Amino acid sequence: MFYVYVLQSQLDQGLYIGYTGNLRRRLFEHNTGEARATSFRRPWKLIYYVAYLIEEDAMRRERFLKSGAGRRHIDKQLRRYFERHPRA
Repeated sequence: MFYVYVLQSQLDQGLYIGYTGNLRRRLFEHNTGEARATSFRRPWKLIYYVAYLIEEDAMRRERFLKSGAGRRHIDKQLRRYFERHPRA
């Protein structure tokens, strides 16, 4: 399985979008500082994920979610969550 995920920084409420073959390990890496790109915004909370059987499908979904239309899609999907946990 391949996972596309969205994390929210508990420090600044910003989002991070990524994909991985091992979601638990990757979340651990983000929260322990092993992922250089996110180490300065720890801790992270997993707020959304989708599983795919084919890696290419996950990669395409990640690219989409990182686009403007994808960000709007996340905003719609998680509208109630963001009402309770505002973003920066």
